[in-house]
Amino acid sequence: MEASSFSLRTVHVTRYITPLREGGSLPALVEADDGFLYVVKFRGAGQGPKALIAELIVGELARALGLRLPELVFIELDEAFGRTEPDEEIQDLLRASTGLNLALHYLSGASTFDPLVTTVEPHLASQVVWLDALTLNVDRTARNTNMLLWHKELWLIDHGAALYVHHAGPNWAAPSRRTFAQIKDHVLLPQASELATVDAEARARLTPEVLSAIVALVPEEWLTEPDVPAQEQRAAYVQFLENRLAASEIFVQEANDARQALV
Repeated sequence: MEASSFSLRTVHVTRYITPLREGGSLPALVEADDGFLYVVKFRGAGQGPKALIAELIVGELARALGLRLPELVFIELDEAFGRTEPDEEIQDLLRASTGLNLALHYLSGASTFDPLVTTVEPHLASQVVWLDALTLNVDRTARNTNMLLWHKELWLIDHGAALYVHHAGPNWAAPSRRTFAQIKDHVLLPQASELATVDAEARARLTPEVLSAIVALVPEEWLTEPDVPAQEQRAAYVQFLENRLAASEIFVQEANDARQALV
């Protein structure tokens, strides 16, 4: 993908349908003014805007690598929805989320990926494992696969737990040859036999221009670090991803070692 091709539409919530209580951050199914249904991730949830930042950046990285992900959109929430919701917990969440949030297009009829039922071919499995190792995504395990099957194709969802180091405070993106031991628990690791090939392909796709274009999508109002200009906060995400890419042989080797222990 060209760097210039990254953009997100903006829609407005017209109807709050139901909370999705299986999500720890209490996402919800809503209808928007374009007539489509979306799963909204709220900026007022426990992890705050940083979970939305991770969702956006990792989702668009996945798209840049050719992986399937429901369309991401910015979604505006009017304060009126918080006033009319009878559930106090949801009411508080909606009030704290007035303004710009993030949503994924709802895939009607999709089923949760079950590794005991569906086998993923090696190249695709390797792409997903590589992406999750790059972005420190701890949330793609057998207990919680965060993948759907829709029209017999694999779709990725829910990346808010990735990039967890950005919760660590100042200098979180400083150069570090950080390992990622949690990759041993990845649900697709046993099938990921083409990590070296995928590593070369992904590094060619994720150019500095592409990384900068993806991070530039992050709205300024989500960049809430006190006394740190938005431009510097965006630069930290680019720096972190560039550093991870430059040392990708570390997490590729780590994933291969973990896979060998399994198979």
